[in-house]
Amino acid sequence: MNRRFRGMGKGRKTRRALERGGAGQAQRLNETLARWPDVRITPMFGRWGYFVGETLFACFPLREKERDLWIRLTGEDQARALGDARIRPHRRFSRKGWVELDVEDVEDLERALRWLRRAHAAAARGAANEPEADR
Repeated sequence: MNRRFRGMGKGRKTRRALERGGAGQAQRLNETLARWPDVRITPMFGRWGYFVGETLFACFPLREKERDLWIRLTGEDQARALGDARIRPHRRFSRKGWVELDVEDVEDLERALRWLRRAHAAAARGAANEPEADR
């Protein structure tokens, strides 16, 4: 696929990782989440964005060597997740329910999927939504 980005100049070709739907752990994550109901996956700002409707509930780096998955949880789930030493508060958005964890191997991916299911459910029912002014 030789789709080019629109804009000024000749444009550039789509990155191979985008065409393949990711690489490494990102590809595994994308293949899994793509099967979940109402999930939309789109690249944004160097990360794969995972949405339910207009609600972003997680994001993962496009680059294969980066492994920090960001997940938006409810306050109650965030408190529970932070009880695990491998999960840390997001460096900028922890007050809005975001946590980070590294996804290095299959065990990490399975742990991440447990929290992603909760984030997906919260986004689907609108529990993670907040007023427009707070975004």
